[in-house]
Parts: sequence; C-alpha cells; structure tokens
Amino acid sequence: MSLEISAIFYYNYPMIQRTVSEYIQQCMHDYFAVAIFGPRQCGKTTLVQALYPSFSYANLEDMNIRNLAKNDPDEFFTHFPEPVIIDEIQRVPELLSTVQVRIDKTKKKGEYILTGSQQIGLKTSIAQSLAGRVAIVQMQPLSLAELKTNNIELDRDTQLVSGCMPFLFSEQGHKPFDYYRNYVQTYLEKDIAQIGAVQDLMRFGSFMRLLAGRTGQLVNNAVIAQEVGVSSTTIAAWLSVLEISHLVYILKPWYINRTSQVVKTPKVYFCDTGLASYLLGIENPNQMQRDPLLGSLFENLVVTEALKNRLNYGADPNLFFFRNSKGLEVDLILQHNKQLDLFEIKSGKALDTKFATSMRKFRKTYPDYVCSDSDDSTKGTVVYSGENYDSYQGFKYVNFHNIGTLVAPKEQPFVLAF
Repeated sequence: MSLEISAIFYYNYPMIQRTVSEYIQQCMHDYFAVAIFGPRQCGKTTLVQALYPSFSYANLEDMNIRNLAKNDPDEFFTHFPEPVIIDEIQRVPELLSTVQVRIDKTKKKGEYILTGSQQIGLKTSIAQSLAGRVAIVQMQPLSLAELKTNNIELDRDTQLVSGCMPFLFSEQGHKPFDYYRNYVQTYLEKDIAQIGAVQDLMRFGSFMRLLAGRTGQLVNNAVIAQEVGVSSTTIAAWLSVLEISHLVYILKPWYINRTSQVVKTPKVYFCDTGLASYLLGIENPNQMQRDPLLGSLFENLVVTEALKNRLNYGADPNLFFFRNSKGLEVDLILQHNKQLDLFEIKSGKALDTKFATSMRKFRKTYPDYVCSDSDDSTKGTVVYSGENYDSYQGFKYVNFHNIGTLVAPKEQPFVLAF
C-alpha cells in the first residue's frame, strides 16, 4: 500500500457543522501550529480535513507512515509537505522537534494541524518543543446544539442511550449499544495497550463499569479499589488514564477558602452518556426510563454539554460543583467575572419549586458571590426535561437541549491592539 493511499481516512460520512470550527480557524490564523485533542472518534480528523481539504494528510496509526516519521522525518515531510495535518501525533512525539525546526525556519502561520486522542507524555513534548508556537484545542463529541442545527432533537432517554458520537448520526440505522461495545474494545486493545499503563485489562474493564455506576458522584478511590481488587493508588492511576484519554471529565468543587465544611473531593463524569450507558448494560430508552441511575446519567449529559459549549468557543471551562458537610449542594456552577451562575440538574419534566431549594440556600449563605437578587434572570437555573420558563418564582427553568446558550462565553476575548 502506498503512503498516499493509506493516508485516506474517514471521508465517507456526511459532515455536521461543528461549533469549534471558528475557534480552530482563528488559532490557525494566530499560531504556527494547532494541536487538537479529544476522545477517539469525536470527529477531529473529519473536521480538519473538511476545513482544510488542500492540506497534506498523514495518519501515524499507519505503520509505514509512522516508521517514516520516526526514522527519517525530513523524508516524511517530502511525502507530506506543509501545510499538513498529522493525525495521532502521540504515536511519534519525537516528530515535534522537527516541526519546531521547520517552524522556526519558515515563520509561516497555520502550517501544522496535530491531532491526538491521548496526552500521556505529549503535553510535556509540546511544552518543550512548541512552546509559544502552538495553540491547544480541546474537542468533544457532538453537542446537542450541533445536532439541533441538523434537525436532530432526541427525547431525554433516547439521547442518554445514544450519546453524541458523530458516527451514530452520520446516517440512520446505527445501533448505539453495538457501537459502544466496539468502542470500548478498541480503546482497551489499542490505546490502553499502547500506553502500557494498565497491566490487567480485565480488572480495568471492571473498573470502568464501576465508575460508570458512580457518574456524578464523589470519587472515592479506596471504595472502588476494594471492589475491583487493586490498590487505591492503582485506581488513581487508572482514573488519570481515562482523564488523559478524554473519556472522563473530573469536575472540581468550588470553595472560598480551605475550610473543613466544604467537600474538596471531585466528581467524575463520562465524556459521553452513550459510553456510560453501555458500561451499565442499558441497551435502549425503555431500560433507561426505569434505571435507578437515570438521574445521574442525565446530570452527566448536562455537565458535559456545559463543558462542550465552553471548549467549543476556546473558553476555560470554569465549571464547578458545591457540597458542604451540612448537606448543601449545587450541581453545577459557572464562575465568570468573579460571579457565579448556579445550576440545578433534574431529570423530571414537571415544574417543581423544590428544584431550586439548594440555589436559594446557597445565595443566602454566599451572597457576595452570586448576582444581585434584583436580577431574576441570574438567580439560578434549573435544567430539566420540561418546557422553558424565563422566570418561575425567581428562577429560570430550561430544557436540557438549551443548556449551551446559558454557558457559552458572553463576551468577546480581549484583543491587544497597538
């Protein structure tokens, strides 16, 4: 197989417009290189090839191309001249040194797009080789807003089971449960084996399933370790592997100062509810409706939607949750301009004043950190499965499909002009 033929990848599926496109194009204008990270099959390659169809394309998963990049990087760039897309750059991180030399020689912006599905060792390599030359873009699976622009708006339970991976929405007739089974097998056999950080894949699979059952809960490594049969140190290392592979998101707690009354243990969420549903053995919407973890998976969906709609605009997530020893909890907090936007996440469809109880208590406890009571629109938001209400007893009630509009950056980033 020739290098040129083996470089073709992923072009058979129709393209859903991705919100992150504008941010990638902006970074390509401002920087010499752009590195795009995200979970496998979230659409990185499809997107950059659609945005830059004239670029050379090299997939380092291909053994011949990978060996060429390792053994003769100058010849590699003869076959794949700039501007170029280099896929799965973590396979040959030493290539970054050659990229640096070529950037410093030509000083041309937007010449390199690097993609990767895991960052073990790669962040260090980029920091050493491309500091000041590269922009980092975090890409996620499809957002609900992106699906909506393509006239795809699923009910709660169908959305939770299906997740948001682009392949499932490329055409009618795909089976989410089968897709995620293959996804997990590929991840375990390819990425984990490649990383070499996990010796017992069977126990690691059990760990993933146990973690799915704890989505939206505080991470307790000791308890999980006891159930899996490994040490808590191993569980911490395995959790890092999932985080670095972009399969889970760690939500940190918000607190003012180091006081024992505030819980500082983070929560864990999966990057995609379809993946979590598969790990829990939930095969269809009917099962989801009856599953005791419905509320947790719905919270997972909303939190990751908030994350997507921050990252898609190049903004820092600035997302937190709150819990103290007295039992006060707020599911999601967005911090911006030293103020906090509060969100409670409920899977139900009916209006209920109790949904906002925690936000009311939080506002009384920390009045200096939330927006003024005179502004009803910013008291807090209940994200649920019902209809949108701009104000119900002083709080917004928003259908989960619309969470993106509430967390997207409200201001344009500062641009230095002189």
